[in-house]
Amino acid sequence: MEQNCIMVINIILDANMVMLQALEEYNQSEEPSSNNEETSGDGFNPSKAIGFQFPPATFSYTSRDAILYALGVGVSTSQTDHLKFLFELNDEFCVLPSYGVIPAQIASMGLFGSSIPGLEDIDVTKILHGEQYLELYRPLPSSGTLTSVATILDILDKGSGAVIVVGIETFDESKQLVAYNQFITFLVGAGHFGGKRNSDKIKQSYKTPSRAPDASVKQITTVDQAAIYRLSGDHNPLHIDPSFAAMGGFSQPILHGLCSFGYATRHVLKQYAGNDVSKFKAIKVRFSKPVLPGQTIQTNMWKQENRILIQCKVVETGDVVLSDGYIELTDVASVTTSPAEVGYLYSRNSSESYILKSEMIFNEMGKQMAQSPDLVGKVNGVFLYNITAGNKVAGQWTVVAKAPSGQVYKGEPKSGKADCTVTMADEDFFQLVTGSLNPQQAFMAGKLKVKGNIMLLQKAGKLFEQYAKL
Repeated sequence: MEQNCIMVINIILDANMVMLQALEEYNQSEEPSSNNEETSGDGFNPSKAIGFQFPPATFSYTSRDAILYALGVGVSTSQTDHLKFLFELNDEFCVLPSYGVIPAQIASMGLFGSSIPGLEDIDVTKILHGEQYLELYRPLPSSGTLTSVATILDILDKGSGAVIVVGIETFDESKQLVAYNQFITFLVGAGHFGGKRNSDKIKQSYKTPSRAPDASVKQITTVDQAAIYRLSGDHNPLHIDPSFAAMGGFSQPILHGLCSFGYATRHVLKQYAGNDVSKFKAIKVRFSKPVLPGQTIQTNMWKQENRILIQCKVVETGDVVLSDGYIELTDVASVTTSPAEVGYLYSRNSSESYILKSEMIFNEMGKQMAQSPDLVGKVNGVFLYNITAGNKVAGQWTVVAKAPSGQVYKGEPKSGKADCTVTMADEDFFQLVTGSLNPQQAFMAGKLKVKGNIMLLQKAGKLFEQYAKL
């Protein structure tokens, strides 16, 4: 028993040392294989392994497991609609779509054994998780028993290593297909066996555009993120033990790649599907670099009809951690975020940050006010707008509507006090300015809160009426 533990520890440590180098090799390995190279020995014979089917693997879970997973990928009580993911008695309680990788991951663990024909001599210290695809055919039940069947679909020769493509079908208790996963692993040093370098069995990836993203979400991971995520099944000490991380060349334990995968899923689901899990269809990503717990994940999104192209970066370093990715939705909620406005973040105290629609209105009004001194002089007042999100102040703007020219800037008044202070939720403010929400009704319903000179606010309405051109 003790010898087995020591062997596992050594395997993990060796794997840590090659991880970063292998990631770079995998992401750059586009050279074709030469058929003149010598093939591998009998212990590595891809032709024998292709088509091999693993024994069925069952996975049972409860609402508690689904909630623990949600916490592991960044759901927080600081978010407005957290109850649907964190409270099993909530009427809208549901399971995050990305949880669909968990039963499949367990089914694919047979790849690390020695019973697969043609892969008997596989070196588990050189296996790297390169890409991941997940497709759901129906929302995951809040609890149940799932059965997954994994098959080796193909093995490719990338020169510097071999790419092993494993497809996994997951069925519910009534034998209905619930999910399909594709795990693509990179076996460092196993290339040059004379195999093909491409396969039509691999789910396609998409490059992200060079233009600014259509939407962007930043979220700070907690220092305990990996410690929480590992409780969903990935117990590699690399993600929890500082001594393992140090011997592997990391300053601290790193975050699981599939944890970042979960963050990306949540960000797109929130931005383009209103957190409606029934609108999720599929996700594909390539793992590029690791994230350290406590760092900030930024998910950039480019909308192409129902396909949202994604790229995730670490804000603190600029490193791309998920690349060539996309999420397919069955339906995309209408959004009005302008590419030019990407980057304004709300709530410094919140772990999650979204772009405020109000930003566009104030930006446009500021540009136009300088060109209309007559109207500015008629208003003759200073206004402070507190825009909220998640019941917290997410942004502040000061509107100085006084002769000789007006000003609009972020923050509180630079001198003196505001004549009138307005507090509104971001969405309510947007609807008010665009004419979808009646001011009187908003005031009576408590959506529009005003302190100071209310009569002056009526004059300010003309500024938005004329200059908030979206």
